[in-house]
Amino acid sequence: MLNFKAIEENIEALAHQFQNAVPFEHVVIDHFADETRLVRMIPALPVPGADRINKSRDYIFARNKFEKGNFKELSAEWEELYLDLTSARFQSILRTLSGQEVFVDPDFFGGGIHLGGKDSFLDMHVDFNYHPLHRNWFRNLNILLYLNPDWIKELGGQLKLKHARTLEAAEVEPLFNRCVIMLTRDYTLHGYDRIHFPEGQFRRSVATYAYSLDASPGKERSTRWMPEKSSFLKRAVGNAWPTLVRIKSYFLSSGTAKNK
Repeated sequence: MLNFKAIEENIEALAHQFQNAVPFEHVVIDHFADETRLVRMIPALPVPGADRINKSRDYIFARNKFEKGNFKELSAEWEELYLDLTSARFQSILRTLSGQEVFVDPDFFGGGIHLGGKDSFLDMHVDFNYHPLHRNWFRNLNILLYLNPDWIKELGGQLKLKHARTLEAAEVEPLFNRCVIMLTRDYTLHGYDRIHFPEGQFRRSVATYAYSLDASPGKERSTRWMPEKSSFLKRAVGNAWPTLVRIKSYFLSSGTAKNK
């Protein structure tokens, strides 16, 4: 499914792009997978409201966003994509790109298929740093594969990247068969502005997360929200969110873990 040979033949240049990208380490890879087969996979995508797919648990920081972690059950081709993304061969590519000893979470906790519908948005944020179910798994990379063959730039929804300290920024169009591999740290802000799709049309992506084993885990950080162009109250809730999550997690299990 993945175009392994083409990626591997260009791996040194891709690693250079990753290490030197602005506003932080990332690389954009077009023609990431077999295009004909990706097109055939789209009709198997779940339809919110009709098929089994969960509403995002990002609360006030996202809207009309849906997630399905267990996507390999959708079809044989979706299972093949899953196997390629979790393979030793892809792991080797990620290690060369990032210089980190990473592996892909086989359960796609918080990842998998992401769909954003009419008026969807995802506020700027930095991701949690340790896997909530595996305390010694340190999150290193996000891998985002976009499935938008009918993308119209004017409708919005570009991936926004911003360095929380330098304030440097960039945007990436989520074009069909484009993969973005990005570092995740406490300064790697990302999200997308409100999209203006008609009813029934979705911003489609597959999110994969790569981790490293940490023998001495540090301080755990939940997702930190830094919404732009928002009210004072929403920004205040974003600042307080890590504390609120710790309180919630003390009494309740992880809601994200239930998004299968």
